[in-house]
Order: sequence, then C-alpha cells, then structure tokens
Amino acid sequence: MIRDPETEKEWEVFHSVRMVEDPEIGISLIELGLIYDIKVEGEKAEITMTYTSLACPAGPQMKQDIENHALRVDGINEAVVHVVWNPKWEPRSMASEEAKMQMGIFD
Repeated sequence: MIRDPETEKEWEVFHSVRMVEDPEIGISLIELGLIYDIKVEGEKAEITMTYTSLACPAGPQMKQDIENHALRVDGINEAVVHVVWNPKWEPRSMASEEAKMQMGIFD
C-alpha cells in the first residue's frame, strides 16, 4: 500500500489520482495497491507506480491518466510518473480489502 501523504498538496494529488481506475478491472489504482508513492516538491508531483504485469496492455494509458489527474491539482504544473517493477505487485498483500473482495480474493 501507498505511504500516507505528508503534506496537504500530496493529499490533494492523492485524492485526484484516486479517481484513476484500471480500465480492465474497474478498480482504483490506489485501491489495487499499484501506486507506491506520491511526493510533491514545489509545483512538481512525482508518482511511483507499477502495473499488474510486465505486459499490461493498459499500462501506458494508466500512466498517462495518473499524470493528467496529478496536473488537475491547483499548483501542480509538472507531473512525473515513474513505473517500477520492484516490489512486484501482489494483490493479496497490496490491494485494499474492498479491492480484494471485488476481485474475488479471499484470504
């Protein structure tokens, strides 16, 4: 799961980015645990995320959607999205309880 934002501006970016859903699953990327970090310095937001798989066909679209939503926040004029593969996404430990229920994952 994502670390808690530390500043008001990071919370604003978090809430904007929370609206972005995986187009194949229909669940927020934040709820899925695909967003690892959001940092804001000045007018720049940096978001670290991953995809559900290396070959995720929706990956480029999701990355662009995250960038666009970050740029909707007043005072954010630059958004950089870093896609990482470590740690590997594991829905059983990274997705919210609600997202796991929607995906049919029961521990």
